[in-house]
Amino acid sequence: MGEHSQIIKLDATDSTNLYLRSLARAKNLEDYTCVVARAQEKGRGQMGTNWQSQPGKNLTFSVLKKFEALPAEQQFKINIAVSLAIYDALNKLNILNLKVKWPNDIMSGSDKICGILIENVLKGQAIQNSIIGIGLNVNQTEFNKLGKVASLKSILGRSLELEELLQKLLARLKFQLHDIENRTIEELLPQYAKKLFRKDKPSTFKDEKGEVFMGFIRGVSHQGKLVLELEDQIFREFGLKEVFLLS
Repeated sequence: MGEHSQIIKLDATDSTNLYLRSLARAKNLEDYTCVVARAQEKGRGQMGTNWQSQPGKNLTFSVLKKFEALPAEQQFKINIAVSLAIYDALNKLNILNLKVKWPNDIMSGSDKICGILIENVLKGQAIQNSIIGIGLNVNQTEFNKLGKVASLKSILGRSLELEELLQKLLARLKFQLHDIENRTIEELLPQYAKKLFRKDKPSTFKDEKGEVFMGFIRGVSHQGKLVLELEDQIFREFGLKEVFLLS
């Protein structure tokens, strides 16, 4: 594990994930190669939501993580490691009420401060590499009609140095992803579950058919599905596109 990752800086790109993915196809990149863009024109959030970012104010970057032998069914381990890495780094900055909103947004109170988009490249039944895209609101303080959004500056009341923050995030990513193939989901899940946004609070959800229902987030399954307790103590698991937390 080298001290510093190879960092490729771009002035602007459609998406750092797309850029890094095509670069990784074209040449053999070293582990933890990072592409960081001053401006990202088409940043995609989870499930196609657009993410608005003012140039030069935030961190939009993607990191390549290579794997030797990580079975595809264990892919949620990557989500856990990445979420915990960002959580760790922001916790050190004293960002209050940090939570992980399943599957992988980072919240401060009820405001989103960071979005994560992980795209896995498979070879057979194993994950060959992951492209880990991170959009962190740092020094931007105006968000037009984006709902509940905040930035590190709006919370801390001061600007942060982007380069220094990027290095801290990369260091935590290396720490959390180190030897992930050999760490079990049983070992990783408790720390993640403990930090879940709205855990054990009555919440409103919408399913993929648009039906709205009440429930409690009780945890996450070994496959990375959200475990909800519905009325009459019925427990149900929901996959990525099957449920949306409304409030």
